[in-house]
Amino acid sequence: MNSILILRGGALGDFLVTIPALRLLRERWPGARIELVGNQSAAELALRDGLIAAAHSQHEARWAPLHGDVALARPLADWLGGFDLVVNWWPDPDGALASHFPVRRGQQFVAGEAKPTTAPAGRHFCTTLEQLGIPLRVPSATLGFAREMPMDAARGRRVAIHPGSSSPRRNWPLERWLEVCRRLRGAGREVFVVCGEVEEGIVRRFEGEAIVKAGLPLVDLALLLGRCESYAGHDTGVTHLAAAAGCRVTALFGPSDPAIWAPSEACVLKRGDDVAAISVDEVCEAILGESSSRDS
Repeated sequence: MNSILILRGGALGDFLVTIPALRLLRERWPGARIELVGNQSAAELALRDGLIAAAHSQHEARWAPLHGDVALARPLADWLGGFDLVVNWWPDPDGALASHFPVRRGQQFVAGEAKPTTAPAGRHFCTTLEQLGIPLRVPSATLGFAREMPMDAARGRRVAIHPGSSSPRRNWPLERWLEVCRRLRGAGREVFVVCGEVEEGIVRRFEGEAIVKAGLPLVDLALLLGRCESYAGHDTGVTHLAAAAGCRVTALFGPSDPAIWAPSEACVLKRGDDVAAISVDEVCEAILGESSSRDS
């Protein structure tokens, strides 16, 4: 097996739960060139970790014919035909994409559902690879480059917090995150608040309360998280990134299922579907390592 193409779309968290499957492929064929079409910024993490050799954006127009029933144009067919194996985790409800493969004689094609159907999510993607004769196991989702940062005496005092998400239903009230910051600072912790450039409201609210890092490239964010002992956040891709970077993770869950979506070693806090039912005391205790997972 000399070349492998992975089709995997979605956001940061969707990509990170695929890391164990990418690791299985890399272990099975260590010399293969693996390319990925998906979330290009998230894929930079796998590039940095040596799991893939190239990444292409899922938003490029050249992929559109894969979802139709017309024969592929020669340039695209030739490019796809250059891969010995194609693994698809893009949605393909009508089978249109699968109908284009194999592109040439001898090419292998396997596919799995884009949305995890088993818990945890990482296991779902590893299960797909059983079609290739790869025994089912779920390797670590860690990112070695982020965990190899030189340790320093201050790491044990650093805490990272991500108080945002793409869904208001997942978000714990900002006022409580502010109170957590104040308590952590009172306990001698250095607090970093990480957020996207578009989360201007969060940036303004936390100025003076924490060290705010907004809009960092994902590789830089992973390196920052690797310098922190603890992390707390919602059901987001950044929470998975913190776990991959080696943080002790506290994950606050609302309506989504932590059995599927929580990082494997996270301290999960969940009170039914209402994330606001979680108390400040619970979050502070979890961040400081004074509690275990609570799911009710």
